[in-house]
Amino acid sequence: MRNTFTWACISPLAEVSIALLLALALYAKIPGMRFFRIAWFTPVLMSYVVVGIVWVWMYNYDWGAVNALLRGIGLERSVQAWIGDPKIALPSLIFVTTWMWAGFNMVVLLAALHSLPSEVIEAAELDNCGWGAKLWYVIIPLVKPTLLNLVVLSFIGKMKIFDLVWITTQGGPLWSTETVSTYVYKRAFEWTSFDLGYPSTIAAVWFFFVLAAVLTLTWLFRQRDKLEY
Repeated sequence: MRNTFTWACISPLAEVSIALLLALALYAKIPGMRFFRIAWFTPVLMSYVVVGIVWVWMYNYDWGAVNALLRGIGLERSVQAWIGDPKIALPSLIFVTTWMWAGFNMVVLLAALHSLPSEVIEAAELDNCGWGAKLWYVIIPLVKPTLLNLVVLSFIGKMKIFDLVWITTQGGPLWSTETVSTYVYKRAFEWTSFDLGYPSTIAAVWFFFVLAAVLTLTWLFRQRDKLEY
């Protein structure tokens, strides 16, 4: 449960923050924006199975692309068994999900940016509002509901993540990447004792826990909006 909760707390914030930066870059019409929009969105089109297999190869200690790159630029000491070390296996998988879903969040935020009222943006520009001030005081408050919704959706997805963990580590090494979903599956179908009652109970309790967490987050976000207005 601790691994799942850690994943669900860190990954949504990382995904949405990176997605906002990417969306702002496209909104500012950087050179090659069409290429970057496709490149950044492509990972979300792949299934967790494909992504898991690709990153198992990428993280391979001997011939993986990550360690090969580190060796190539002279960072031999930074070479790691990325999904074989209990200390860094979970952060390594969090990085994969962030890489995969940042593009989806980027597209949603880009649509929100393009739907901003032009008169508000123009008024900020007429007041000689710099880009940083315009971003902080105008753009982010206007897209805040979208940001919060994306955080909640990402939180739900990470609380029930299974595919990526099962393909890459199956909860190892030393249970460092074990999630509630993988534990329930192991307890139900892989343990020698055939007992569906206990894992079914865990799954049911976890559903209500996730539901309560989502309702709490939604309530907190709405309360903050009321206080601001």
